[in-house]
Amino acid sequence: MEFRQLGRSGLKVPALSFGTGTFGGGSEFFHAWGASDVKEATRLVDICLEADVHLFDTADVYSNGLAEQILGKAIAGRRDQVLISTKAAFRMGDGPNQLGTSRHHLIESCEASLRRLGTDHIDIYHLHGFDALTPVDEVLSTLNHLIESGKVRYIACSNFSGWHLMKSLSASERYGWARYVAHQVYYSLIGREYEWELMPLGLDQGVGALVWSPLGWGRLTGKIRRHQPLPATSRLHKTSDRGPQVADEHLYKVVDALDQVAEETGKSLTQVALNWLLQRPTVASVIIGARNEEQLRQNLAAAGWNLTPEQVAKLDLASDVTPTYPYWHQRQFAERNPTPVPVVEGA
Repeated sequence: MEFRQLGRSGLKVPALSFGTGTFGGGSEFFHAWGASDVKEATRLVDICLEADVHLFDTADVYSNGLAEQILGKAIAGRRDQVLISTKAAFRMGDGPNQLGTSRHHLIESCEASLRRLGTDHIDIYHLHGFDALTPVDEVLSTLNHLIESGKVRYIACSNFSGWHLMKSLSASERYGWARYVAHQVYYSLIGREYEWELMPLGLDQGVGALVWSPLGWGRLTGKIRRHQPLPATSRLHKTSDRGPQVADEHLYKVVDALDQVAEETGKSLTQVALNWLLQRPTVASVIIGARNEEQLRQNLAAAGWNLTPEQVAKLDLASDVTPTYPYWHQRQFAERNPTPVPVVEGA
């Protein structure tokens, strides 16, 4: 497994990491993703470690804490072999202070995650989303305190806009506090908006990308094609309205290109889609999930090889869309506004 530097930090992470949204199945939403119990989760952790995939991503809100509990039991006795990434910000109770990123909620959330995970520290602690009601200075000073106390090693954010992230980095620089080294983002062949502003920001500021839902909310598994209805067991039946929306024709166009490249490489559709991401700028690690051992082994095989430049260009062309303003305007002046990912001619 290839190891990559996580943003502007000294920490190295595997190019593929494992997401635990499938652990527990503690609600209808998360049960649609998966429902691995401790025994199955332990086996999946075993397989990941055999492949040198030792970064495990979770969140307090995943099955209302159950995913963290199961992960904690699955890594029991081998905490020194793994890196744990978890998150806070979303609602974890009915009270007015049981959500957001206030000093009150962040400290309580961190302590609760440590208890559920059965550990004394979190390697990468994420804000799961931006909280517009809490001053950025309060958020960053609290995260800095958690680092100084030894409970957190590195901090990261998730689902921020460009100005959210830049304002936060500015506050860290102003006061000498710890800064975000990573941004956990949605990025896939059918969701390339990350490239418009957040990727250039990541390159400029040294913020690595940890990619969630790299298969477009389950749409790039090969089960959805032209004239082929959604399979009966797809999680999209229950979760599509809460995830990224994709026009059918755009999805079919991308899948057609994936089919061509998959045939050329002898790899699966899923493996090609994941490998494309592994070659993108700023990407430190792609978070893969799996309901079972077979899916996990298939996803792990996405690493260790590379698509050719011609195959990458074919996928780029099929998946490109006209960006929103001001990005479509900036594309016209590439001499002064170069983009990290060249626009393929004809896109």
